[in-house]
Amino acid sequence: MTNLPVRMARWSAGHPWRAMTGWLVFVVLCLGVGIAAGTNQATTEDYRVGEAGRAEAIAAEGGLQQRPVERVLISAPAGTGRLDLAAADAAAKDIAARMGKLPEVRSVAAPVRAADDSAVRVDITMNGPELDGKKHVDPLLAQTAAVQKANPGLRVEETGSPSISKGVEKLRGDDLSRTEVIALPVTLITLLLVFSSLVMALVPLLLALTSIAAAVGLSMVASHVFPDAGVGTNVILLIGLAVGVDYTLFYLKREREERARAGGRLTPQAVVELAAATSGRAVVLSGLAVAISSATLFLADDVIFSSIAVGAIVVTLVAVISSLTVLPALLAKLAQRAERRAVRKAERAAARGKSVKPKKQPRTGTGRVTAAVLRPVAKHPVAALTVTVVAMLALAAPVLGMKLTDMGRETHSRSITAMQTFDRLNAAFPELKSMHQVVVRADADRSPEVTAALRDLAKEVEGDPRMTGTPQLSVSPDKRISMLQIQVPYYVHTEQAQSSLADIRDTYVPATVGKVAGAETAVTGDVARYTDYPTHQEEKLPLIIGALLLVTFVMTVWAFRSLVLGLVGILLNLLSAAASLGVLVLVFQHTWAQGLLDFTSTGTIGSRVPLFLFVILFGLSMDYQVFVISRVREAALNGTPTRKAVLDGIGSSAGVVTSAAVVMVTVFASFAALHLIEMKQIGFSLAVAVLLDAFVIRMLILPALMLLLGEANWWPSRAVRRSATPAADTAPRTLENVS
Repeated sequence: MTNLPVRMARWSAGHPWRAMTGWLVFVVLCLGVGIAAGTNQATTEDYRVGEAGRAEAIAAEGGLQQRPVERVLISAPAGTGRLDLAAADAAAKDIAARMGKLPEVRSVAAPVRAADDSAVRVDITMNGPELDGKKHVDPLLAQTAAVQKANPGLRVEETGSPSISKGVEKLRGDDLSRTEVIALPVTLITLLLVFSSLVMALVPLLLALTSIAAAVGLSMVASHVFPDAGVGTNVILLIGLAVGVDYTLFYLKREREERARAGGRLTPQAVVELAAATSGRAVVLSGLAVAISSATLFLADDVIFSSIAVGAIVVTLVAVISSLTVLPALLAKLAQRAERRAVRKAERAAARGKSVKPKKQPRTGTGRVTAAVLRPVAKHPVAALTVTVVAMLALAAPVLGMKLTDMGRETHSRSITAMQTFDRLNAAFPELKSMHQVVVRADADRSPEVTAALRDLAKEVEGDPRMTGTPQLSVSPDKRISMLQIQVPYYVHTEQAQSSLADIRDTYVPATVGKVAGAETAVTGDVARYTDYPTHQEEKLPLIIGALLLVTFVMTVWAFRSLVLGLVGILLNLLSAAASLGVLVLVFQHTWAQGLLDFTSTGTIGSRVPLFLFVILFGLSMDYQVFVISRVREAALNGTPTRKAVLDGIGSSAGVVTSAAVVMVTVFASFAALHLIEMKQIGFSLAVAVLLDAFVIRMLILPALMLLLGEANWWPSRAVRRSATPAADTAPRTLENVS
């Protein structure tokens, strides 16, 4: 009863108003400092990976970097027949004149007609870095809207990376608002069913929301070290609501159990200390596991994953702090209030000569449903283990056919207006679908030789049906950097685009510019970016999974002083992650679930999804692992035989684990309703993973495995020895030790 969680709980319960005020001040300070510091957004340079990234760095060195480009498409309105070319040309001139006057515009190209005269387009290059275009695109959109208003007989519309990015950002914000509308009420209803008290149900939700607010502020400060890739807030909401409610739920349920067991013999402060000695310690271990697991994402050497890691780490640690500081104060205060209310009620009843009906105590121990599930597992552990493991492996089987790709721009939802224009633009001008950029760096005196080689390359690809148009050659002012841009009339994910990139890199470049002595060449462009990013992730995946396995093993061994349980934790986490990935592949790489989940299958899985799933699942599964095994070990330390300790520990923790899982699944499933395909895949896979982990792994596989292992569970330590010191829980053997 002297560990840190107990000491913190003791102080908070003894000084509740100070603790609650201190927490509010902490949240306000975090937000205030974060707003004052602002968010340091990731730049184009932060996203560069692989050969494509190297080529972009070389191009930027010569001022040839890719800039934000908007395209205005002028066509005939739907159902009105052929385009009036004279009116379209006049509108194009008007667009060019208007855009040329804007300070956000770098240059305006001459209007271009489609091959079939069905459309006219005007290309506008914006000032500033590529990623900054979305911040300054509004004036361009306003001018396009003005020209459309002046030409009602034409369809004048705008698209491009800046306007699409702006549309995606708005859609993401709208989607997140909807997820909150879904997740918060369902979470509150779940907590009401668990506690049968509105006040007690509001406590976890309130602490989770304040933890999220504090984490948002801290993440803004952290972005000055790890630039924010625009996903940090999403992760904080996703993980913060899940772990914030979970940690508070673990603590609250244990406090209610200890209060019921004490039967009024302990003060509210003493009961809170008991909860801190058990669930409080488990919360600390779980939080550390999530934070350390999330930190392995830094090994990906990718700005997006670094941003995800920062968000997950910050919100998890803040949730742990709230559970150890303000939560004990709230519980002590609520318990004192309940006691005073009970005394007043008893006094009023006595004055009327009546007796007070004893308040129904919360049920402890194994519930009926849990008992029914555990009964066959206890009787036939070998059969239960075999059947469930085979079923999980069957779910995992589709992983063998998983195809990872970067989700290209063409996968964005068509509810974004700029994406509808994007489709019409590419239909009229198929050469704009993607491109290759061959970048060369050489000494200035070799510039003529490089130029000649690049022209030879351009002639080589002229007859290749996978490439189109006239390649454009650009040279830096100092003649050191050259770039040849080749248009590809296929989307980046197609076989034609992919094979053309392979031939450019492996055949065309080596046969031409690759022969120039001292020249450094690299290929970038839409197709190369799309290809190199998943390759980069696949290369990092083994390293990160290895680090995750090591972290899981070390954390489990440290918590329970058992090498066997460390290995069990690794195997169970791998099994649940593989099964959830298998279900993800089964659903999203095929078309049968498109109508059910409102998506258009790309036949692939987002390259970030498996890595994100593994890291977050490994961390979150430690919540259940620590909480469940802590209860088992606690019983064993009190002298209960291992078999009974396993059944009692898993049975007594099943209710809170199930409740926590329902909350997590609700939060994650709400993200599966998002329009952005990668976020949809992440939400779906996490929801499936938590379901499998909580209801199959912890309720069936873990008890069967621990029953079969028996005393070997604790090897090399002997947890049943009374002199042992609990690693995950330091609860007293009897209540009288505290009273």
